[in-house]
Amino acid sequence: MTGDDVRHWRLSCVTVHALGDTPAMGYKLISQLAHAELFTPRPDETLAFYKDLLGLQESGREGQSVYLRAWGEFFHHSLKITEGPGPGLGHAAWRTDGPQELEDAARRLQDAGLEGRWIDGDLGHGRAYQFWMPGGHLFELVWEVERYVAPPELRSTYPNRPQRQVARNAAVRRIDHVTVNSLKLTEDLRVFREQLGFRFMEGTLGEGDALVFATLTSGAQNHDYAIVAERPDDPAAKPGRVNHVCWYYDTQGEVLRALDILGEHGFRLNMGPSKHGIGELFFCYVYEPGGNMVELQTGGYWNYIPDWEPIYWKGGGVEGANTAWHVSQYGGFGQSPAPETAGRQHTAREREARSVGSSGRA
Repeated sequence: MTGDDVRHWRLSCVTVHALGDTPAMGYKLISQLAHAELFTPRPDETLAFYKDLLGLQESGREGQSVYLRAWGEFFHHSLKITEGPGPGLGHAAWRTDGPQELEDAARRLQDAGLEGRWIDGDLGHGRAYQFWMPGGHLFELVWEVERYVAPPELRSTYPNRPQRQVARNAAVRRIDHVTVNSLKLTEDLRVFREQLGFRFMEGTLGEGDALVFATLTSGAQNHDYAIVAERPDDPAAKPGRVNHVCWYYDTQGEVLRALDILGEHGFRLNMGPSKHGIGELFFCYVYEPGGNMVELQTGGYWNYIPDWEPIYWKGGGVEGANTAWHVSQYGGFGQSPAPETAGRQHTAREREARSVGSSGRA
């Protein structure tokens, strides 16, 4: 890594002083993470992992895609699995606070110069606005969603639950967050903070106080979107990479039981169980058969402070960098393989988006 490369990486990661700590705007546009689409070269095995081990239930199929939801989720799906030559992120979607907020958010993204387009919808949701992040990821905003209605045999004794709790292996309750790798952490962070009103909660500082990790939230949790800075000396670094998708359990006991079940089925943990300092989350990581990394977690704090200023953790071995128990997160922490499929799919979609027009108007 040359001196110029190091300087470029620091600039792309941004220093704390350059970024500033200005809170997000008060007008709330986004309500929650809605769903994520993952590419997999082994669709049957990936589907079995999510259905048979993590307890997700199939909501529908269309083309090369299968739609799934966890027992504690109210909408049609939170995961879309699409067959492709390699692992990667197809897109991630957030639901807005209302129909007008969808229009306002799309306009803000257009005014900021981001390429985007309106689509008629997909299985389980209506009209949506798709846009390309500076780091190469395809994201989506939706308002109209199909709500899950449990059949009589799956109705819960808790009227505030969408259905009865699933008693199957290591069943998760809901999707929690999406974390991406990005060559343009600074720009990605600013889009979600300045255009979409997310709060920047916590970050990790690397060499020269460069920001190398950031968590952002649309609600009260620590994050439903996080960004890891790619290093230019990483041969796998490229636009649009995903780091992981995370699923939530109610208790540590459920996470530990999940690890036991995964071990019984031949899965080896990539990291954990341990506790993140950022967000105070109890976690572990594992790869599903298609090559995408999966996080399982519980705990964490809730924060309702509208003018919150981000907290920074100092990186460096075992004494920081997002750990609470002084356990190194670097030695064994892997990343998802480069999404070759995502790259090709994105190129095709980008050409289609350009044919509609960069203004985002269909």
